[in-house]
Parts: sequence; C-alpha cells; structure tokens
Amino acid sequence: MALVLNDEQRMLQDSARAFISESAPVAHLRALRDGRDDTGFSRDLWKKFAEMGFSGILVPEGQGGSGLGVVEAGVIAEELGRTLAPSPFLSTAVLAAAAIRRGGSAAQQAAMLPKIAAAELVVALAIDEGVKHRPGAIATKAVRDGAGFRIDGAKTLVVDGHVADRLIVAARVAADGDPVALFVVDARAPGVAIERTVMVDAHNAARVRLTNVQVGADALLGSVEGGAALLEAVLDTGRAVLASELLGIADEVFARTLTYLKERRQFGRIIGEFQALQHRASELFCDIEMTRAIVIRALQAVDEDPVKARDIVSAAKARACTTANRAVQEGVQMHGGMGMTDQFDIGLFMKRARVAQELLGDAHFHADRHATLNAY
Repeated sequence: MALVLNDEQRMLQDSARAFISESAPVAHLRALRDGRDDTGFSRDLWKKFAEMGFSGILVPEGQGGSGLGVVEAGVIAEELGRTLAPSPFLSTAVLAAAAIRRGGSAAQQAAMLPKIAAAELVVALAIDEGVKHRPGAIATKAVRDGAGFRIDGAKTLVVDGHVADRLIVAARVAADGDPVALFVVDARAPGVAIERTVMVDAHNAARVRLTNVQVGADALLGSVEGGAALLEAVLDTGRAVLASELLGIADEVFARTLTYLKERRQFGRIIGEFQALQHRASELFCDIEMTRAIVIRALQAVDEDPVKARDIVSAAKARACTTANRAVQEGVQMHGGMGMTDQFDIGLFMKRARVAQELLGDAHFHADRHATLNAY
C-alpha cells in the first residue's frame, strides 16, 4: 500500500486544515488558558466539529457518523497538532468511539455513538493509575455483585475526564487470572469522584476515584474474556492517532522555524544563510518525512487489522515522539532567547509535544514494546 494519502484523504486534509486554522488557531488555546476556562475547550467549536463530520469520524454512517477510518482520524489529528486546538477529539471521537464500535452491544452503540457524532456526549477512557502509561499494571477491581459489578480504584491522566458524561473504565474482574475488562460508567454515579488537573500544555485531564461504584451487567463492553484484546486495539488506535498529532506539531514547528530563519538578520546577514543552521534544518526535514511515512503506515495497519498492527504502531509512536521532540528543541534554539518566552508560540508547541509523548506511552515504552513483540 502506498505510504501517501489518496485523493479523498487529501481533500479531507485540506478541509480540516482550512477549518481548524481559521476556527481554532493557537490564539484560541491562549484565550482559553489565560481566561482559565473551566471546560478547557469550546463546546460551540466542538459542535462545529460535528457539523464538519469530525466528531463522528469513526462512527458508522448508520449511527450518524462519517463512517471513515483511522487514517482519516489521523489526518484530522495532524491538523489539530498544527494549531494545538484543545478538543475532545482524542478522548471521545477516537478512543471512546473505537471502544464502543468494536466492543459495544447494539444497545450500547445505539445509545452512545449517535450522540458522540453529534457532539452531545463526551466520553473519556480511564486506564492509567500511575505517573507513566502502564496498561499492564491496572489495579482497579471490578467485583461481581448480583447481576452487575462493583468497581473500586483510582485513575490518573484521564483526558477530558473533568467534563466527561461517561467514563470507560479499565478494571480487573476478580476471577481466575483477574482479566481486564472495560466498563461504561456514568461520571455522575454515586461513588465517582473527579478532580480536574490542568496539564503543562494548558489541556485538561482528571484524577478519578471510584469507590463502591455499582454498575449493571449492561455496563460491560464486549466480554470479560475479550476485554484485554479490546483494550489493546483501542489503545493502538489512539496511539496511531497521537503519532499523527505529534507529526503535525513537528511539521508546523519546522515551517515556523524556516520562516524565522529566512527573516531574522544577525551580523548583517539572514541567519538562514549560515551553513550550520541549513544542515540542521535539512536533517530535521528528512526526519519529519521519514516519520510521516511510518505514521501513515501505522494508521493504515490499524484499519486493516489492529492485532497485526501492534508492532508498526509502537514503531510509529516511538518515532513520532523523538521527531517531535527534536523539532521543538530545534525550533526553540533557532529562535534564540525569544524562543523561551511566552510571547512566541514555539514554547506552546514544546509543551504540547511533551504531553502527547507521554500519553498512551512514550518513546521508551514503545521501543520496549516493539522489541518485545519481535522477541528481542
């Protein structure tokens, strides 16, 4: 399969770029940050995402969505990375929609997918419990209680958890082997305590505490036996899309840095004329283009078969993390002392890149996973 977008995907890219750059430039993030907005994103803008079909990108057409795939979700995420636009796209349109579409019953899909597509429901995936992404270290317990379950545990870094209407909670079912399963929990149910946390990039997450939270059997997504496989497929969908966002961050920072190199004068010369800076810019360009190829392949692989995509997804996420990190560091350095000030947007890209690297596994996590999957 060609490692480029097809005509329809390029049209989507052009549409998304025009819409997001006009409706949610970096100034939009600054306004939310400086105004200490309680939500952390614009609900009106999220409604416009729905009108564009972006909030329902992974929702089947029969459920009111666009019926597209992970490649198209990655296209939108890349454009979000270019402007740092805060939205529930990753939490709701990608992770939650993927979980419900893959594991939800007909009733669960009918109840939630149309509302996700219409931007009427925010759903957050609650998985991590420590400072690093460790899906194998889930300690939250779900104990069978009558016809349903009782859930106890704590979650951290729940993206958009502070405004979520529903939580998809990963918990170990108290049984032989303690298998991991996913449960849909009402965020306002008795026993659910949510604390908003503002991350360094001015986006929002939450700490969630579940104490004797009672849910019915219909809260289970898929089956207990298939919970681990479902979670892995959902996480790899999110990882591939996050790699796309990191690619968008790197590409935008590179473009802004090139513009600066062509305009800034020092010692009577345009600084872009200095060969050392030309070499660094050329190397970064090559790095970004190689990352673009592996990210596209990872998105395609998830659409084809999430199980077989695990290896390439980890390779893409690791590569995107290192490329974005290099891009923002070079961007700040080439802007000189001004690059460290809040007046310039480069620092905002650095902060978002740092958070996106950590979400769903950083470069070290995915390098180790890639090696393990290949029996190293």
